[in-house]
Amino acid sequence: MDYKIEVTEQPAQPVLSMRKKTSVANLPQELGQAYGAIIQYLGERGEEPSGIAFAAYYNMDMENLDVEMGFTVPRPLEGKGDIKAGEIPAGKQVSSMHKGPYQGMEPVYEAVTKWIQEKGYQPTGVAYEFYYNSPMEVPESELLTKIVFPLK
Repeated sequence: MDYKIEVTEQPAQPVLSMRKKTSVANLPQELGQAYGAIIQYLGERGEEPSGIAFAAYYNMDMENLDVEMGFTVPRPLEGKGDIKAGEIPAGKQVSSMHKGPYQGMEPVYEAVTKWIQEKGYQPTGVAYEFYYNSPMEVPESELLTKIVFPLK
């Protein structure tokens, strides 16, 4: 399958996020809890996310994933407790959009990884997923996820 793969230059994006180690089996529950807690905290502050939900994967160990879950926000905001203030760093990134169930994303990851190697780029080792909708809003076949690899 052909994937539209693009390189873009992105500014730094402030975020509020939570970082956890979890198994892939527990990931949906962890994502839901983290997103809910961050949205509640933003609401308490009278703020809203500026962007969509994301997850950053710092490894691909399916039994012990190191994952950061959060939202981009319009400006740097203070964290609270497990909710940390941070940013998605500025720089070049390679991305591709996936449409369909989350379980079907592996071929997109493989295609983007191969493309990065062929073009001689150096990934940072972190992979981001940006979720444009959720299984609570649309059928699985309509899920839109942007997969992003920041570059060194």
